[in-house]
Amino acid sequence: MKKMLMMLAVAAVVAAAAPAGAADMVGNCAVTGAKGSVALTPAVAGQLTVEVNLPAPGFWNGDTPEAIKDGFEYCLAAEIAHRAGLDKVAVVNVAWDALVAGQTKNFDFALSQISITDERKKVVDFSTPYFASDIGILAKKGMAVDSGKMKSLRIGVQQATTGADFVDQQLKPSTPAKVFPDTPSMFTALQAGQIDVAMTDTAIVLQQAAASGGLFEVVGQYTTGESYGALYPKGSANEAALNKAIETLIADRTIKALSTKYLDGDPSAIPKFKP
Repeated sequence: MKKMLMMLAVAAVVAAAAPAGAADMVGNCAVTGAKGSVALTPAVAGQLTVEVNLPAPGFWNGDTPEAIKDGFEYCLAAEIAHRAGLDKVAVVNVAWDALVAGQTKNFDFALSQISITDERKKVVDFSTPYFASDIGILAKKGMAVDSGKMKSLRIGVQQATTGADFVDQQLKPSTPAKVFPDTPSMFTALQAGQIDVAMTDTAIVLQQAAASGGLFEVVGQYTTGESYGALYPKGSANEAALNKAIETLIADRTIKALSTKYLDGDPSAIPKFKP
Protein backbone atom coordinates (compact mmCIF):
# COMPACT_ATOMS: atom_id res chain seq x y z
CA MET A 1 0.00 0.00 0.00
CA LYS A 2 2.82 2.38 0.93
CA LYS A 3 4.53 1.67 -2.41
CA MET A 4 1.28 2.31 -4.26
CA LEU A 5 0.77 5.63 -2.47
CA MET A 6 4.30 6.70 -3.40
CA MET A 7 3.64 5.81 -7.05
CA LEU A 8 0.41 7.82 -7.03
CA ALA A 9 2.20 10.79 -5.51
CA VAL A 10 4.91 10.68 -8.21
CA ALA A 11 2.25 10.45 -10.92
CA ALA A 12 0.50 13.49 -9.45
CA VAL A 13 3.74 15.50 -9.52
CA VAL A 14 4.41 14.53 -13.16
CA ALA A 15 0.84 15.45 -14.15
CA ALA A 16 1.15 18.81 -12.41
CA ALA A 17 4.44 19.53 -14.22
CA ALA A 18 2.97 18.74 -17.66
CA PRO A 19 1.40 21.68 -19.54
CA ALA A 20 -2.39 21.66 -19.27
CA GLY A 21 -4.15 21.55 -22.61
CA ALA A 22 -0.99 22.15 -24.66
CA ALA A 23 -2.05 23.42 -28.09
CA ASP A 24 -1.19 21.74 -31.37
CA MET A 25 1.26 23.92 -33.29
CA VAL A 26 1.94 24.52 -36.97
CA GLY A 27 4.88 26.90 -37.19
CA ASN A 28 4.24 29.42 -34.40
CA CYS A 29 0.47 29.09 -34.77
CA ALA A 30 -1.55 27.41 -32.03
CA VAL A 31 -4.14 25.58 -34.13
CA THR A 32 -7.62 24.48 -33.08
CA GLY A 33 -10.45 22.32 -34.30
CA ALA A 34 -10.56 18.60 -34.98
CA LYS A 35 -7.46 17.36 -36.76
CA GLY A 36 -8.37 15.48 -39.94
CA SER A 37 -11.94 16.81 -40.05
CA VAL A 38 -11.43 18.24 -43.57
CA ALA A 39 -11.03 15.68 -46.37
CA LEU A 40 -8.81 16.80 -49.23
CA THR A 41 -6.12 15.44 -51.52
CA PRO A 42 -3.11 17.79 -51.33
CA ALA A 43 -1.17 18.75 -54.44
CA VAL A 44 1.99 17.46 -52.75
CA ALA A 45 1.55 14.50 -50.41
CA GLY A 46 1.97 15.21 -46.70
CA GLN A 47 1.75 18.99 -46.86
CA LEU A 48 -0.50 21.92 -47.65
CA THR A 49 1.11 23.93 -50.46
CA VAL A 50 0.16 27.61 -50.27
CA GLU A 51 1.25 30.31 -52.71
CA VAL A 52 1.82 33.96 -51.78
CA ASN A 53 3.43 37.07 -53.21
CA LEU A 54 5.97 38.32 -50.64
CA PRO A 55 6.61 40.46 -48.69
CA ALA A 56 3.35 40.81 -46.82
CA PRO A 57 4.03 41.93 -43.22
CA GLY A 58 1.31 41.08 -40.75
CA PHE A 59 -0.17 38.59 -43.18
CA TRP A 60 3.05 36.57 -43.63
CA ASN A 61 5.75 37.52 -41.12
CA GLY A 62 9.12 37.02 -42.80
CA ASP A 63 10.82 37.94 -46.05
CA THR A 64 11.44 34.41 -47.35
CA PRO A 65 9.21 31.31 -47.38
CA GLU A 66 11.62 29.49 -45.07
CA ALA A 67 11.51 32.27 -42.46
CA ILE A 68 7.73 32.51 -42.19
CA LYS A 69 6.16 30.85 -39.16
CA ASP A 70 3.19 33.09 -38.42
CA GLY A 71 1.03 35.99 -39.58
CA PHE A 72 -2.69 36.33 -40.29
CA GLU A 73 -2.80 34.40 -43.57
CA TYR A 74 -0.03 31.95 -42.60
CA CYS A 75 -1.95 30.96 -39.46
CA LEU A 76 -5.16 30.75 -41.48
CA ALA A 77 -3.38 28.27 -43.77
CA ALA A 78 -2.02 26.47 -40.68
CA GLU A 79 -5.56 26.08 -39.31
CA ILE A 80 -6.73 24.57 -42.60
CA ALA A 81 -3.71 22.25 -42.76
CA HIS A 82 -4.35 21.03 -39.20
CA ARG A 83 -8.01 20.37 -39.90
CA ALA A 84 -6.96 18.50 -43.05
CA GLY A 85 -4.70 16.26 -40.96
CA LEU A 86 -1.48 17.81 -42.29
CA ASP A 87 1.41 19.00 -40.10
CA LYS A 88 3.28 21.09 -42.67
CA VAL A 89 2.49 24.30 -44.55
CA ALA A 90 4.82 24.71 -47.54
CA VAL A 91 5.00 28.40 -48.51
CA VAL A 92 5.77 29.16 -52.17
CA ASN A 93 6.61 32.74 -53.20
CA VAL A 94 5.30 33.54 -56.69
CA ALA A 95 4.99 36.56 -58.98
CA TRP A 96 1.77 38.48 -58.47
CA ASP A 97 0.91 38.78 -62.17
CA ALA A 98 1.33 35.04 -62.73
CA LEU A 99 -0.72 34.20 -59.64
CA VAL A 100 -3.84 36.22 -60.51
CA ALA A 101 -3.55 35.17 -64.17
CA GLY A 102 -3.84 31.49 -63.23
CA GLN A 103 -0.35 30.68 -64.52
CA THR A 104 1.07 28.99 -61.39
CA LYS A 105 0.85 25.23 -60.86
CA ASN A 106 1.01 22.40 -58.31
CA PHE A 107 -0.44 24.18 -55.26
CA ASP A 108 -3.53 23.78 -53.11
CA PHE A 109 -4.52 27.44 -52.82
CA ALA A 110 -3.07 30.93 -52.53
CA LEU A 111 -3.57 33.41 -49.69
CA SER A 112 -2.11 36.75 -50.69
CA GLN A 113 -4.63 39.51 -49.93
CA ILE A 114 -6.30 38.69 -53.26
CA SER A 115 -9.45 40.64 -54.02
CA ILE A 116 -12.22 38.60 -55.64
CA THR A 117 -13.12 40.01 -59.06
CA ASP A 118 -15.19 38.78 -61.98
CA GLU A 119 -12.22 39.26 -64.32
CA ARG A 120 -9.97 37.01 -62.23
CA LYS A 121 -12.73 34.40 -61.96
CA LYS A 122 -12.27 33.73 -65.67
CA VAL A 123 -8.95 31.98 -65.00
CA VAL A 124 -8.99 31.02 -61.29
CA ASP A 125 -11.57 30.10 -58.65
CA PHE A 126 -12.11 31.80 -55.29
CA SER A 127 -13.19 30.68 -51.86
CA THR A 128 -15.84 32.10 -49.62
CA PRO A 129 -14.64 35.66 -48.76
CA TYR A 130 -12.68 35.76 -45.50
CA PHE A 131 -11.65 39.44 -45.17
CA ALA A 132 -12.98 42.84 -46.28
CA SER A 133 -10.65 45.60 -47.50
CA ASP A 134 -11.06 48.90 -49.34
CA ILE A 135 -8.36 50.98 -51.12
CA GLY A 136 -6.13 52.93 -48.73
CA ILE A 137 -3.85 55.93 -49.26
CA LEU A 138 -0.35 55.87 -47.75
CA ALA A 139 1.65 59.10 -47.43
CA LYS A 140 4.65 60.40 -45.54
CA LYS A 141 3.65 61.41 -42.04
CA GLY A 142 2.63 65.04 -41.84
CA MET A 143 1.81 65.45 -45.52
CA ALA A 144 -1.49 67.29 -46.00
CA VAL A 145 -3.75 65.07 -48.09
CA ASP A 146 -7.50 65.36 -48.46
CA SER A 147 -10.11 64.16 -50.90
CA GLY A 148 -9.97 67.35 -52.96
CA LYS A 149 -6.21 67.10 -53.57
CA MET A 150 -6.06 63.49 -54.69
CA LYS A 151 -6.50 64.03 -58.44
CA SER A 152 -3.52 66.40 -58.54
CA LEU A 153 -1.09 64.14 -56.66
CA ARG A 154 1.55 61.79 -58.02
CA ILE A 155 0.05 58.40 -57.23
CA GLY A 156 1.81 55.06 -57.12
CA VAL A 157 0.04 51.72 -57.65
CA GLN A 158 1.03 48.08 -58.07
CA GLN A 159 0.42 46.59 -61.49
CA ALA A 160 -2.42 44.11 -62.00
CA THR A 161 -4.17 45.11 -58.75
CA THR A 162 -7.64 46.39 -58.03
CA GLY A 163 -6.00 49.53 -56.64
CA ALA A 164 -4.44 50.24 -60.03
CA ASP A 165 -7.79 49.69 -61.74
CA PHE A 166 -9.57 51.99 -59.28
CA VAL A 167 -7.11 54.84 -59.78
CA ASP A 168 -7.18 54.52 -63.56
CA GLN A 169 -10.92 53.98 -64.05
CA GLN A 170 -12.57 55.87 -61.19
CA LEU A 171 -10.21 58.36 -59.55
CA LYS A 172 -8.69 59.45 -62.89
CA PRO A 173 -5.88 61.72 -61.63
CA SER A 174 -4.57 64.56 -63.81
CA THR A 175 -1.25 62.72 -64.12
CA PRO A 176 -1.52 58.96 -64.78
CA ALA A 177 -0.46 56.83 -61.84
CA LYS A 178 3.07 55.45 -61.75
CA VAL A 179 2.86 51.66 -61.91
CA PHE A 180 5.23 49.45 -59.91
CA PRO A 181 5.81 45.70 -60.25
CA ASP A 182 5.45 45.09 -56.49
CA THR A 183 4.69 46.86 -53.23
CA PRO A 184 8.29 47.12 -51.93
CA SER A 185 9.36 49.19 -54.95
CA MET A 186 6.23 51.35 -54.60
CA PHE A 187 6.90 52.02 -50.91
CA THR A 188 10.56 52.75 -51.64
CA ALA A 189 9.49 55.31 -54.25
CA LEU A 190 7.19 56.94 -51.68
CA GLN A 191 10.03 57.17 -49.19
CA ALA A 192 12.30 58.69 -51.86
CA GLY A 193 9.73 61.33 -52.78
CA GLN A 194 9.22 59.99 -56.31
CA ILE A 195 5.46 59.76 -55.66
CA ASP A 196 3.21 61.63 -53.24
CA VAL A 197 1.02 58.72 -52.16
CA ALA A 198 0.89 54.96 -52.60
CA MET A 199 -2.47 53.28 -53.06
CA THR A 200 -3.42 49.67 -52.46
CA ASP A 201 -5.65 47.74 -50.05
CA THR A 202 -6.29 49.52 -46.76
CA ALA A 203 -5.22 46.46 -44.76
CA ILE A 204 -1.88 46.39 -46.60
CA VAL A 205 -1.04 50.09 -46.20
CA LEU A 206 -1.97 49.93 -42.51
CA GLN A 207 0.63 47.17 -42.09
CA GLN A 208 3.22 49.21 -43.98
CA ALA A 209 2.54 52.28 -41.85
CA ALA A 210 2.94 50.22 -38.68
CA ALA A 211 6.25 48.78 -39.94
CA SER A 212 7.65 52.17 -41.01
CA GLY A 213 8.59 53.43 -37.56
CA GLY A 214 6.46 56.55 -37.94
CA LEU A 215 7.61 57.46 -41.45
CA PHE A 216 4.28 56.70 -43.13
CA GLU A 217 0.61 57.07 -42.22
CA VAL A 218 -2.68 56.07 -43.81
CA VAL A 219 -4.47 59.34 -44.57
CA GLY A 220 -7.68 58.08 -46.16
CA GLN A 221 -9.39 55.32 -48.09
CA TYR A 222 -11.95 54.75 -50.82
CA THR A 223 -14.86 52.40 -50.26
CA THR A 224 -14.85 49.69 -52.92
CA GLY A 225 -16.55 46.78 -51.15
CA GLU A 226 -13.65 44.43 -51.91
CA SER A 227 -13.22 41.08 -50.18
CA TYR A 228 -10.26 38.73 -50.08
CA GLY A 229 -10.65 35.09 -51.01
CA ALA A 230 -8.37 32.09 -51.18
CA LEU A 231 -7.43 31.53 -54.82
CA TYR A 232 -7.78 27.99 -56.18
CA PRO A 233 -6.50 26.47 -59.40
CA LYS A 234 -9.41 26.50 -61.84
CA GLY A 235 -11.60 23.48 -61.23
CA SER A 236 -9.83 22.33 -58.04
CA ALA A 237 -11.32 19.11 -56.67
CA ASN A 238 -10.68 20.39 -53.14
CA GLU A 239 -12.72 23.57 -53.54
CA ALA A 240 -15.86 22.44 -51.67
CA ALA A 241 -13.89 21.02 -48.74
CA LEU A 242 -11.71 24.11 -48.44
CA ASN A 243 -14.71 26.43 -48.65
CA LYS A 244 -16.35 24.53 -45.82
CA ALA A 245 -13.16 24.83 -43.75
CA ILE A 246 -13.01 28.60 -44.27
CA GLU A 247 -16.71 28.98 -43.45
CA THR A 248 -16.13 27.06 -40.21
CA LEU A 249 -13.16 29.28 -39.32
CA ILE A 250 -15.36 32.34 -39.85
CA ALA A 251 -18.22 30.89 -37.79
CA ASP A 252 -16.06 29.87 -34.83
CA ARG A 253 -14.38 33.33 -34.90
CA THR A 254 -10.90 31.92 -35.49
CA ILE A 255 -10.37 34.32 -38.40
CA LYS A 256 -11.53 37.25 -36.27
CA ALA A 257 -9.05 36.27 -33.55
CA LEU A 258 -6.20 35.99 -36.07
CA SER A 259 -6.90 39.41 -37.59
CA THR A 260 -6.98 40.99 -34.12
CA LYS A 261 -3.68 39.34 -33.20
CA TYR A 262 -1.67 39.99 -36.35
CA LEU A 263 -3.06 43.02 -38.17
CA ASP A 264 -2.27 46.57 -37.03
CA GLY A 265 -4.76 49.40 -37.20
CA ASP A 266 -8.51 49.59 -37.56
CA PRO A 267 -9.67 50.12 -41.18
CA SER A 268 -13.00 51.50 -39.97
CA ALA A 269 -11.17 54.41 -38.27
CA ILE A 270 -9.60 55.64 -41.54
CA PRO A 271 -11.40 58.64 -43.16
CA LYS A 272 -13.47 57.84 -46.24
CA PHE A 273 -12.69 59.83 -49.41
CA LYS A 274 -14.90 60.23 -52.46
CA PRO A 275 -13.42 59.87 -55.96
